[in-house]
Amino acid sequence: MSSLQITSARPDSALLDLPWDIPLEDWPAETLAALPRGISRHVVRFAKLSGSVVAIKEIREDLARREYGLLRLLNRLDVPSVEPVGVITGRTGRDGAPLDPCLITRHLQFSLPYRALFSQNLRPDTASRLVDALAVLLVRLHLNGFFWGDVSLSNTLFRRDAGSFAAYLVDAETGELHNHLSDGQREHDLEIARVNIAGELMDLQAGGLLETDDEPLLTSERIIHRYRSLWDELTGTESFEQGERWRVEARIRKLNELGFDVGELAITTDIDGATVQIQPKVVDAGHHSRRLLRLTGLDVGENQARRLLNDLDSFAAAEERQGEDEEILAHEWLSQVFEKVIRKVPRKLRTKLEPAELFHEVLEHRWYLSERAGHDVSLKKAVEDYVQEVLPTKPDEVAILGVDTQAIPVIAPRDS
Repeated sequence: MSSLQITSARPDSALLDLPWDIPLEDWPAETLAALPRGISRHVVRFAKLSGSVVAIKEIREDLARREYGLLRLLNRLDVPSVEPVGVITGRTGRDGAPLDPCLITRHLQFSLPYRALFSQNLRPDTASRLVDALAVLLVRLHLNGFFWGDVSLSNTLFRRDAGSFAAYLVDAETGELHNHLSDGQREHDLEIARVNIAGELMDLQAGGLLETDDEPLLTSERIIHRYRSLWDELTGTESFEQGERWRVEARIRKLNELGFDVGELAITTDIDGATVQIQPKVVDAGHHSRRLLRLTGLDVGENQARRLLNDLDSFAAAEERQGEDEEILAHEWLSQVFEKVIRKVPRKLRTKLEPAELFHEVLEHRWYLSERAGHDVSLKKAVEDYVQEVLPTKPDEVAILGVDTQAIPVIAPRDS
């Protein structure tokens, strides 16, 4: 262990307590966290570290350092991806033989691999939303100039985001970051996605693990179709008469509704000035989450942020205070509504859902109670009923997914 080296922007001394002198596949059970994982060409294990969980992958040193650097860049670009923790090199076994270096990333709490999810009995609308989430992730990566090179279900994590789903990149080993991707690079990534996803679904189907009736080829093609639709909406050029300037605002609103903000527009006219063409030049994700973060300091998923902002708007309307300073209203909503709901949850139940998702579920529960009662039910009553009747039934850690991970078989990695 004397030659062990840790490369990390924020090193944790607890890393030294892990058994680096043992091959990763032989690590003792008391060190590991039993979480589902997808297929990997390398040995991957989840380990406990300083009260949290990290994913550890044995890999060549040059590949480990390259992936660590790429993940750091993606995190700076605010692209949905796992957080890199560090690289461990200089490992030697107890017999003195050298061991492969390790890449360490932080486990994305409340998440599951797509592969594990498709192994469950998914409703058709749930499967469609998973497909949409992966398509959105791929668009976001390509807009930032990232060529993935290994798009697959196993390289993607998903977590619930206000009833919808958000996808996260978990493996950047084959990735490349460019200033801009050519159409050929994007099409190559899409073809890799189509083949890999169809192949994985066929594998699940052959093993009797695929519950959905959808054909694997149709599912993989649907991801490509959704990608193309979203890409065209974000980057396509639209022409209209010069007097129809309202369509500029309409285009921006449509992009915002898709969760993208427009930073710059290229507007050109033809020779006689009769028509105008509009094309978004700079697009970025997270319009609602950035607004909520600016107003309240809450850093949550995009759909969660949209739901919380809707409740903030409802709060302003109920108080008849539309048009007042938005930051003051947001501060009052945070203390009088959001935090009050979270404080109603007993401490022993707070690990079941992250606060933003819990608040979203309380709002959903309130709507359900009001519909059943035929009149508005107070937020106070809805919280009390939710905490008493619903929250205790949720499983811990990944309850946010609506899936009990203990019921999901761990899919062992295989060498490719």
